Amino acid sequence: MKLTELLQIILFFGVGIAFTPVLGRYLARVFKGEKTFLHPLLFPVEKLVYRLSGVAPDEEMSWLKYMWSVVAMTCVGFASLIVILMTQKWLPLNTQGLDNLSWHLAFNTAWSFTCNADWQSYSGEAVMTYLSQTLGLSVHQFISGAAGLAILVAVGRALARASVKSIGNFWVDLTRCTLYVVIPLSILWAIPLAWQGVPQTWKSYPIANLVEPYMGQVQKTDEKGQPVTAPAPKLDDQGKPVMGPGGKPVMTDQPVMVDQKVETQPLPIGPVASFESCKQLFTNGGGWYGVNSAHPYENPTPLAGFLEMLAIIVVPMAQVYMFGLLIGNKRHAWCLFAVMLGLYLVSFAVAWHAETRPNPVVDNIMPLMEGKEQRFGVMNSVLWGVSCTAIDNGSVNSMHDSWMPLAGLMPMWNILIGEIMFGGIGCGMYCMLFHVLITVFIAGLMIGRTPEYLGKKLGAWEATWAVIGVLAPNAAALIPTAISVALPAGIASMNNAGPHGLSEVLYAFGEAANNNGSAFAGLNANVPWYNVALGVAIIIGRFAPIVAALAIVGRLASKKTVEPSAGTLPLHGWTFGLTLTGVIVVVAALTFFPAVCLGPLIEHGLMQAGRVF
Repeated sequence: MKLTELLQIILFFGVGIAFTPVLGRYLARVFKGEKTFLHPLLFPVEKLVYRLSGVAPDEEMSWLKYMWSVVAMTCVGFASLIVILMTQKWLPLNTQGLDNLSWHLAFNTAWSFTCNADWQSYSGEAVMTYLSQTLGLSVHQFISGAAGLAILVAVGRALARASVKSIGNFWVDLTRCTLYVVIPLSILWAIPLAWQGVPQTWKSYPIANLVEPYMGQVQKTDEKGQPVTAPAPKLDDQGKPVMGPGGKPVMTDQPVMVDQKVETQPLPIGPVASFESCKQLFTNGGGWYGVNSAHPYENPTPLAGFLEMLAIIVVPMAQVYMFGLLIGNKRHAWCLFAVMLGLYLVSFAVAWHAETRPNPVVDNIMPLMEGKEQRFGVMNSVLWGVSCTAIDNGSVNSMHDSWMPLAGLMPMWNILIGEIMFGGIGCGMYCMLFHVLITVFIAGLMIGRTPEYLGKKLGAWEATWAVIGVLAPNAAALIPTAISVALPAGIASMNNAGPHGLSEVLYAFGEAANNNGSAFAGLNANVPWYNVALGVAIIIGRFAPIVAALAIVGRLASKKTVEPSAGTLPLHGWTFGLTLTGVIVVVAALTFFPAVCLGPLIEHGLMQAGRVF
């Protein structure tokens, strides 16, 4: 371990933890409707939004109405976004003349960005127009993140109430989050990124002359500039001709390719800095470029890299402190913070250790730079990879597909346990709430008392919904993974066989079901089967925890508060923290251990024997 690497780790976590109470107090003041330093400027705008939209800010909602408001907003967002993506060819700001997206890619992308997953089966600079990237995707990076935080606010507000049926107003929470949190922080973070060289322009792609021209193949065009095709045998996955009736090859129109000297290259630019800041701060993760934060335009300097990585953790950490203020129990919030941070650090330590071990397949060459950028190195690549999966971000700066098996297991593990190590905006906390309630319920049964949480007795309703909140995303990850590795359509997109191929598929559905957006980067997901299946997993992973969390707190808000007694389980301290950690690990291990054994664990053993996939 180098001293500079250790200092970077200390600075990264130190600054993130230092920001936690400062930003957490600000968030709590915003959602309580108290004045902040931005109120003189933004409060008139907030009132105007209510007036124009017809929202009555003093009118509160039941948990069901709150939930249907979230669903309605997301469905309207999906419908508008899929229209943009499937008509972008004819819309303004198409400076590169890009075509419309296919129906299945548009379906997947629209649900992905409206559900805060930001999974990408495409390379943005080659597929998306400026209009699609900004008015389409970027808008939903703002709104979907704000919606998640609004739901957490409703959860905290409801837990602090008693004998009421209302939990707040979704449209008020969404408006305040967007105006006072998402927009100001995104602007604040975009300025230094633009200063460091991240593009922020609406100009068309400039053309650069190559230092070393090369010969390449391009599709032949006729005198009208139209692509030329010719009949050729259709090939199967092994490159062999597909035979039809009578033993004759099946013919299809194939592009006619010709050699051409390549001397220039377009440089993909755009309003990237503003896109990047919101992407990092509000756990979106979908990059402007196909290689995401590994691209030098998206992440050009060490300072830009540190700011982008710091942006991953500041709001998720602060939301834990905000939650403690909303429920009136900061000691409980700090206990949850410690559990999250502990799991986070353990996953980083395991991944870093594994990624610094010699690989016997490549003659024990060190350091292992395959799939990594030289300017980042191993430690920064691993820290980013663990951070973007411990927290629901997904903005990779290296290819997890190239990590050592046990190192690659850690981002996968972070995703599969629900990304509750601070997690996504809002969803990280209310998904942690499910494990907290299960822990309290189990502890109550062990001592023979009715379990209580924050002065409310827990019953079958709360326990059932907590289990649904945990198991629904797990099922959405495991079931389609099993189907995919059995279907020819699923196997055809796997670039690797054996356990590594399984890891690629499991990772893809794990991130979809937990709304992460990162990828193992070894799976061709831009095909109808994966685009549709991953889109459905994203929908389940987004809405099942939201419904479960709101159903739980809606019932708890209607209950009376009971005074704590000698048998009440304290919600802070080592006993509760270790018990909660044990429940998280055991539940995840029981659910995913067989799949993980067939993937990265067996791959590690076979790698030691010199086998690769």
